[in-house]
Amino acid sequence: MRRLWQGLLAVLTLGLGRRRERRRDEGEGDSGGGRGHDLVEPGPRNPGTELGVAALFLLAAASAVAFIVVYSLERFPAQHELFGVTLAAAFGFLGAGLIVLARRVLPSEELEEDYPEEEHVEAGIEAATIVEESGRSITRKRLLTAAGGTAGGAIGLAALTPALSLGPWFHTEPLRRTPWRAGRRLVDREGKPYRAEEIERETFYTAFPEGASHRTLGSMLVVVRLDPARLRLPRERADWAPEGILAFSKVCTHAGCAVGLYRKPTYPPTQPPPGLVCPCHYSTFDPALGGEVVFGPAGRPLPQLPLAIDGAGELRACGNFSNAIGPAWWGVNLEKPS
Repeated sequence: MRRLWQGLLAVLTLGLGRRRERRRDEGEGDSGGGRGHDLVEPGPRNPGTELGVAALFLLAAASAVAFIVVYSLERFPAQHELFGVTLAAAFGFLGAGLIVLARRVLPSEELEEDYPEEEHVEAGIEAATIVEESGRSITRKRLLTAAGGTAGGAIGLAALTPALSLGPWFHTEPLRRTPWRAGRRLVDREGKPYRAEEIERETFYTAFPEGASHRTLGSMLVVVRLDPARLRLPRERADWAPEGILAFSKVCTHAGCAVGLYRKPTYPPTQPPPGLVCPCHYSTFDPALGGEVVFGPAGRPLPQLPLAIDGAGELRACGNFSNAIGPAWWGVNLEKPS
């Protein structure tokens, strides 16, 4: 950590050294046109090492840009791993460049005297002079300054990039992206299409989009069949359940568990109506009411998928879900429709 701080001080030294040289060239140096006695002995020039430091800074900038690209495109199979690799590489190259700059490029000086108890003006001037003269042996100040500024700016942009996902006033289309679209058939785990006549009442079915990944959170559906006379769906969803067949996201809106239980009354006159139950915290959703929460900690309804029956009697989606699926962090494994 001490070497990193020394590297940051070295970057400051580059800027101060350049300013001092400009002042000297303009005749603002010591009286009589001479430079006077130097407090810091010139160190050996290392142009090759300076190029290496610049290369490390540029690699840090490239890694930060790679992080921004990976974060923005959402097209990589191991996206979360790439987040860590690119960000760690950016800070690693930056830290390595600062350490090499401090140890191999700038001259070092060790003083055995104790610090003075009181601050004096002369001591402050001497310290400032030492900082300014430390960069005199550097041959590529402009290159190193530009490379360090590029690395710092790129890492700063990489740090700000995730802020674009913090609020609904930014791009929100990915929050509703799922593999479902109009015309896509519902299939079982083996890829066999579901037929409307095969969906029985008081039975729980799991369905997936034909031709899409089954691992995507937006893929999994729970399909049930109720008496059409019992349905009390919202007005805008009146035609979403042909012949009483309903489909909902299988991801619970409380904590993201899979809705895996189907409650059916053994004596309907006195027992609660059919419901979809999450086994983690027993949130219960009423399919007849469009997935409304009737019990448990879930804070919003289970998203419903509009269905239709085609000419061959097979179930097909008519669009996307009624609202975003899952809990607030639901987008951890989004994939574009295939």
